[in-house]
Amino acid sequence: MADGPTPPGGRIPGPGPGEVPGERHSRDLRPAVFLDRDGTLVVEHEYLADPGEVELVPGATEALRALRRRGYVLVVTTNQSGIARGYYTEADYRAVAARIEDLLDRAGAPVDATYFCPHHPEFGEPCACRKPGTGMHREASRELGLAPERSWFVGDKVKDVLPARALGGRGILVLTGFGRDEEDRLPEGVPAVRDLAEAARVILEGVGPSP
Repeated sequence: MADGPTPPGGRIPGPGPGEVPGERHSRDLRPAVFLDRDGTLVVEHEYLADPGEVELVPGATEALRALRRRGYVLVVTTNQSGIARGYYTEADYRAVAARIEDLLDRAGAPVDATYFCPHHPEFGEPCACRKPGTGMHREASRELGLAPERSWFVGDKVKDVLPARALGGRGILVLTGFGRDEEDRLPEGVPAVRDLAEAARVILEGVGPSP
């Protein structure tokens, strides 16, 4: 794990390649699925700070395994404003992240990296990483050699899928977590699906973003 947040947010490397690529030709860049964490990958607990409360969304591990087999890089991008608000510490966040990583590893469904934003504009300076900002996605793309315009952006809030518009990819809203409250505010053309398992089916069976 990284010792502390790195601009614009924090990164926790998974068991993927872990290299920091230099300039690459676009054909060498890989598509990714950018996943929100709370309410998408794990059951929503507002300001989750206790590793003992971590519960994966049913079907999530099967979805991740299927996406990985198809060659997608799996990247979690998560807003963690509870740190800025003082509800929990970065150490608490990392303990929860470690528990999630352990559960995914045990299920044979690891993610390649996790990026988190510990900021909130009302509790400190504005940042580039807090979604719907694209700082975490751009950092992941640089470090992991990703093509965001060929990638998918999945989450239970509109702010999770808006980066797709800025970066040229495609978004999917899941109706777990806060998804049902957010569905009415979705931009035109963004599908809403039941859960991460259904999102994976859309990605694997549908037509992806143009290269």
